[in-house]
Amino acid sequence: MIDWYRMAWPGLRLLPPERAHGLAVAALGVGLVPESPADRHPCLEIRVWDRAFPNPVGLAAGFDKDARVFAALLRIGFGFVEVGTVTPKPQAGNPKPRMFRLEQDQALINRLGFNNGGLVAAVNRLSSRGRGIVGANIGMNRDADNPIDDYLRGFKATFDRADYVVVNVSSPNTPGLRDLQGRDALMELLTTLIEVRAQITPAGFRHTPLVVKIAPDLDDAAKGDIAAVALAAGIDGMIIGNTTLSRDGLTSDDRDEAGGLSGRPLFARSTALLRDMYRLTDGRVPLIGTGGVASGAEAYAKIRAGASLVQLYTALVYHGPGLVNRINDELVALLKADGIATVADAVGLDA
Repeated sequence: MIDWYRMAWPGLRLLPPERAHGLAVAALGVGLVPESPADRHPCLEIRVWDRAFPNPVGLAAGFDKDARVFAALLRIGFGFVEVGTVTPKPQAGNPKPRMFRLEQDQALINRLGFNNGGLVAAVNRLSSRGRGIVGANIGMNRDADNPIDDYLRGFKATFDRADYVVVNVSSPNTPGLRDLQGRDALMELLTTLIEVRAQITPAGFRHTPLVVKIAPDLDDAAKGDIAAVALAAGIDGMIIGNTTLSRDGLTSDDRDEAGGLSGRPLFARSTALLRDMYRLTDGRVPLIGTGGVASGAEAYAKIRAGASLVQLYTALVYHGPGLVNRINDELVALLKADGIATVADAVGLDA
């Protein structure tokens, strides 16, 4: 098949970011991107939550907000795909423009504000999915009276449609959302969700893993609080981390736009947090490392820092969908160079 995306990529980069994203999703939806098996390298298979991931490289939430093209994304080589963030009710998000490329910094700033078509539409699409590991990322509506109720609605709608569910309490673009990372608020939210999960999971069925996504902008006290809550509540995993509000070292023209920053400048900050959380939880909570992954070396660094799985998104804007296979090929070479038999054996080696 002709790689239409590779041919069109320079043109997409000339369009406004949100419009280019829409066209990329459309191209995936009609099969214009070549397929590549996710299980090409047996040494990259890893078991997390009693599920076999064909490789550890996943697509982060934000690309497939409404669960439209997760199957196509799995077919191009991702080991797993996370859809969302989806909220109970549809919402338009913040006014446009709300996404900005920082070309010189290989980064993006977004203030999308959980724009999505709501739970009903996304769950209907997830209901017909086939093979492959798909996670669902849930959030609260901007006008939510009770955030916990919104997360309960999201979890109840997705727990039997997804392989894991992510509680997003770390986007900087919904007022008050990051307050849910506080010790007491997070404990109440997570324990409520875990109690409800026990009530609604049919007897004899394994429970759906519950994962929390945290921000990279945390001080030492907040890190300790979140680690303590994760262990006490019995959460199944953490994603580290979301976009940052930091603008340190940026050179691009749009660097002062409001919103969350993702991409290359986030790598060091998010990897340091990943290492800290692995230590603070004694390696007992599976971690997904995201933030600045654009090569096998960066994925490998996150794995050695404590990540069982890694995710990317912004790098696709600059490198195209062939990036996932390049990262997996590079990971295999790095493992071989270090004499490590499987990617699972590399988790936490530097932590």
